[in-house]
Amino acid sequence: MIFYKTLNNWYSNNKRELPWRKTANPYYIWLSEIILQQTQVAQGLPYYSAFVAEFPSVFDLANASESQVLKLWQGLGYYSRARNLHATAKYVANELNGKFPDNYKDLLKLKGVGDYTASAIASICFNEVAAVVDGNVYRVLSRYFGIDTPINTTKGNKEFKALAQELIDKKDPATFNQAIMEFGAMHCKPKNPNCDTCPFINSCIAYNKSEVENLPVKLKANKAKVKHFNFLVILSDDNQTVLEQRQGKGIWQNLYQFPLVETKNEVGFTEMKSLAETHQLLKDRSFELSLYNKESIVHKLSHQHLHTKFWIVKLEDELKSGVSIASVTDYAVPILIGNFIEAFNF
Repeated sequence: MIFYKTLNNWYSNNKRELPWRKTANPYYIWLSEIILQQTQVAQGLPYYSAFVAEFPSVFDLANASESQVLKLWQGLGYYSRARNLHATAKYVANELNGKFPDNYKDLLKLKGVGDYTASAIASICFNEVAAVVDGNVYRVLSRYFGIDTPINTTKGNKEFKALAQELIDKKDPATFNQAIMEFGAMHCKPKNPNCDTCPFINSCIAYNKSEVENLPVKLKANKAKVKHFNFLVILSDDNQTVLEQRQGKGIWQNLYQFPLVETKNEVGFTEMKSLAETHQLLKDRSFELSLYNKESIVHKLSHQHLHTKFWIVKLEDELKSGVSIASVTDYAVPILIGNFIEAFNF
């Protein structure tokens, strides 16, 4: 059995009809790959459609403001992807006259483009024999070959990359790469894979050794840090509120949020009232404080869990430097803030 022939045959009969599979335009392939990093197809598809509609060319994306890009990206998370997307669009449009590099090596030089994305673009758009390795590929190869090398180690990265490069269809690398990713996503799934109907059932080591559920191996990450966020949702008599743009590196860079009071532990009404009274925006001002959500909203990020409370501050005078409540939905905010805005229904 030739691995890629069996894989490609499965793909031809089972692949999903997706818009980026109908083109070899590097702009659209690059856009789809960036959106689908750490994002499932079902979630990423509407974002891809929205970006293509709003920015049909790399020049359109390059000419957009960062706030426009972040607003359209809202809800996808990992916002550094959006900032890198915008930076690369400006570089390609302004420095490369709108033409993406046509090979793996030069694609790697683009901001936000790593081994996986460079391999995908190079193979799909330029037929370069560059194997992709993502979570789906790790899973398929580790199970089929019975490899227990941890996938989140340097040794694992090199081993699986070399194996994928060895297996790839040299005449049609684009189809092979898309086929193995699709097979991992649709058939050789993390849980409850379709082993009974698998075309590799007779030669899959993990299946024949009852090791499917144990592969791939991934070393445990460090325990996520717990942080306590308290957002002050200020509502003034003149229908104004306060949104602040996050500065510096870190989560939610350049996104907007309500004034934040971070505490070491969860705080109750009395302590929060005292903290609010000394806040620079509220000091020496008369206001009423109330808690919107009695139970903390836990927002889980990759390395930290945010235990969040929204405190409603009804200010008994006007805000001179606020923003109109009616315009709150125009700002690019983290999904945590966006969900609150939608639920609170200003």
